[in-house]
Amino acid sequence: MTAATIDQKRRALGKGLDSLLPRANSTTPAATDSETGKPREIPVAEIDRNPFQTRTSFADDKLDELAASIKANGVVQPILVRRLASGRYQLIAGERRWLASQRAGKQTVPAILRQVSDEQAMEITIVENLQRADLNPMEQARAFERLSREFHMTQEQMAQRTGKDRATVANFLRLLKLPAAVQSKVESGTLTFGHARALLALPSVEEIENAAQRIESQSLSVRQTENYVQQLINPEKAAKKQAKPEPPRDPNVREAEEQLQRTLGLKVHIEDKNGRGRVIIEYARLEDFDALIERLTG
Repeated sequence: MTAATIDQKRRALGKGLDSLLPRANSTTPAATDSETGKPREIPVAEIDRNPFQTRTSFADDKLDELAASIKANGVVQPILVRRLASGRYQLIAGERRWLASQRAGKQTVPAILRQVSDEQAMEITIVENLQRADLNPMEQARAFERLSREFHMTQEQMAQRTGKDRATVANFLRLLKLPAAVQSKVESGTLTFGHARALLALPSVEEIENAAQRIESQSLSVRQTENYVQQLINPEKAAKKQAKPEPPRDPNVREAEEQLQRTLGLKVHIEDKNGRGRVIIEYARLEDFDALIERLTG
């Protein structure tokens, strides 16, 4: 891949968010260097928090790490702000960098000034957050819901704006159907996105809340949760499955398995029924497969 091709791809990846950021016309008298895309240093004390911010929490340890990096290297990527009627500035994107700059004792922060409306600022903030990897599932779900409710976006449009597939958008939106108490568990990290998806198969709020408590108390994995939910939905099927005893295995078959395993050095399972069946040999690496072929072909 040539350097020109890589540069073209980088520019294409940046279009999603940049297309939401209209630049001021540089020919107008009011336009400054910052309004034409060039960053300038703005006092951190003159910047107000974004009222449209989707994120509800910032991890202190991560902010401390970023602050330490800013102390050593400065703010690598400028924040985005807009000017308010009062003369102060309001964040559009880059709240973590702004907060960490304050922790690092910085008096100013590099910022790019853009002229955008309230609606544009809100949309930019939501989309920028959804493109991050550190939002918890409920924050992502509420962000998608705001795009749907306030900007009338379809799931397909939201997927295009944020670089996610439509099925992922739909799954996040479904999380909002969970009871508030369970949503809190997902938001705190007690339950994962996988746990939450499995719980949504249950028909009532009470069953979801009871199941969530059991998952938490027993530290069930996502796979165990899926099995548990299926038992709740189909108790008769689960009971039959548990009641069906495992047929006793022929000791001669078991002995043959062990002998093959010792000889081949691989896991072997023999399925036998009245003298007919199959031998299953498992391997974990291609090297094991090559060695097996060599043994079998002499």
